[in-house]
Amino acid sequence: MNIYLSAVFHIKENSMMDAIELLKKLVIETRREKGCIQYDLYEDNRNKGVFFIHENWESNEDLHNHQVSDHMMKFREAIVSLTENPTLVYAGNKLF
Repeated sequence: MNIYLSAVFHIKENSMMDAIELLKKLVIETRREKGCIQYDLYEDNRNKGVFFIHENWESNEDLHNHQVSDHMMKFREAIVSLTENPTLVYAGNKLF
């Protein structure tokens, strides 16, 4: 069963360019990972500074390996100073 996640980031106004570059790098590196079916970055067109990533993984093991990967750990350290609020992550199963 595939695993679906959405992560929402609220970026500080003066940190937008740095955050976008950091998020782009994360997407590029993550798409190369085993089990990554989808990993797409979106910008909310109604709320400035809100970005979200939609993820789809083949298995819990693949998701776990992503979560503990070197590039993900570096991303987490770097993004915290660029965000206004803690990152929200939603995980679920596709219903239909």
